[in-house]
Amino acid sequence: MNSPTDDIEFLVSSAHRIGVLEALADGPRDRTDLRAETGASAPTMGRILADFQDRHWIERDGTTYRITDLGAYVADQFGQFQRAMAYQRRLREVWPWLPHDIDGFSVELFTDVVVSHPGPGYPFTPIERLTECLEATRTMSGFGMALLKSGNLTEFFDQIRTGLECEYIYPPTVLDDLLSWDEETVVETVTQPNYTVFVHDDLPLDDRCGICLFDDRVSLCCYDPNTGALQALVDTESDDLRAWARSHYEQLRNEARTIDDETDLQSVEPFH
Repeated sequence: MNSPTDDIEFLVSSAHRIGVLEALADGPRDRTDLRAETGASAPTMGRILADFQDRHWIERDGTTYRITDLGAYVADQFGQFQRAMAYQRRLREVWPWLPHDIDGFSVELFTDVVVSHPGPGYPFTPIERLTECLEATRTMSGFGMALLKSGNLTEFFDQIRTGLECEYIYPPTVLDDLLSWDEETVVETVTQPNYTVFVHDDLPLDDRCGICLFDDRVSLCCYDPNTGALQALVDTESDDLRAWARSHYEQLRNEARTIDDETDLQSVEPFH
């Protein structure tokens, strides 16, 4: 055993080894418990326990095995690595459309991630996921491209009418699309005190990304700028990503102009 990769290969080459380490990280077990939890045979279990003891990852107390501090460290670090690899697997599918051109954005900001794709036979998964986020929050703020689908917009404006505290910074073209969808609803709600509308003429990545902050989650709506096709909705509970998004939102809000009434809406170009 000459390098750290030897230990990594030793662990990942056997699902039974991973299972034993994870089980003992949860608490002491005897062989019967470990075999039941991992499905390993008696000879396999014997080899795993002996190998773990040789590495000082576990220790034996009678018929019970317990993890050592060193073993707990290995289990914790391996768990973090597994989670990181799971996140990157999800994110690499949408990486070209994420806002990594905006200062400070990094994959390291994610601590969890849910990626919702439109499927070939059912394109509504991202829309339904955004609706779930809307229904679970009391506040919302954001900027950029929005999911301009009637199902989402109806839910969004219903939430505004029932008290959702919302601030949103729109590119002029997106606000114009909203007015085309239902001018009466947009004009009605823009005067409500709980809905503050801003317009910004130069939002970063306004042709491919929209970012929303909810009570407990941050969502990133990803479009292909060449086709306008929706690629995915990515959302996370990451505090670090929230801080990053909040910082950029506040900067852009300071640069944007407020829309207070129908006269302000009519001043936005283009306008139908």
